Amino acid sequence: MKIVETFTSLQGESTRQGRRCFFIRLAECNLRCRYCDTSYAWEGGEERSVAELVEQAVRARTPLVEVTGGEPLLNPETPQLCQALLEKGLEVLVETNGSFPVSLLPAGAVAIVDVKTPGSGMAEHHDFANCRRPRPGDEFKFVLSGREDFDYALKVVREYRLDAAPVELIVSPVAGELDPAELAQWILEEHAPFRLQLQLHKILWGNKPGV
Repeated sequence: MKIVETFTSLQGESTRQGRRCFFIRLAECNLRCRYCDTSYAWEGGEERSVAELVEQAVRARTPLVEVTGGEPLLNPETPQLCQALLEKGLEVLVETNGSFPVSLLPAGAVAIVDVKTPGSGMAEHHDFANCRRPRPGDEFKFVLSGREDFDYALKVVREYRLDAAPVELIVSPVAGELDPAELAQWILEEHAPFRLQLQLHKILWGNKPGV
């Protein structure tokens, strides 16, 4: 597997925000989102085996592991990696751009599905099969750059009845483009079923690799 970086930090996003987490960041991505904050993972990386990565995760003594990218589901070995981590008793998150079916992942691995909004420039690439058949415990995240994106997120949630599914619904503002307070007000005014999330790692350490 081509790996850009591995590191231990606090989980900056998802419902596990604030918890100690071991990150495995895979190289390569099939999308080019306008506001991507990990473009350094679009290419490159060093070859590592599943066994090496699992051993490193165990040595980190951190019960929570996130497999991210890039786009982890581009790599056919990602499900195998997730299964091996689960068999070690670890809690596994997989952050994906939503353009691949998360049904590829083993049961027990939690998918954090980034539903691309119009502001990303990549909305047409989303695989809506993930919304039609949501897996219990998965999380759907919408990164929003403005009101158009917020309205789009609400439309997707209502069309696929995600607010009635056993999943978490998260919205996060694009840093420097959408005021979090304004987003909070929209959630309140629209009675929207969203959990507002700010990127904790950026608040603590800024926008840089390895955090």
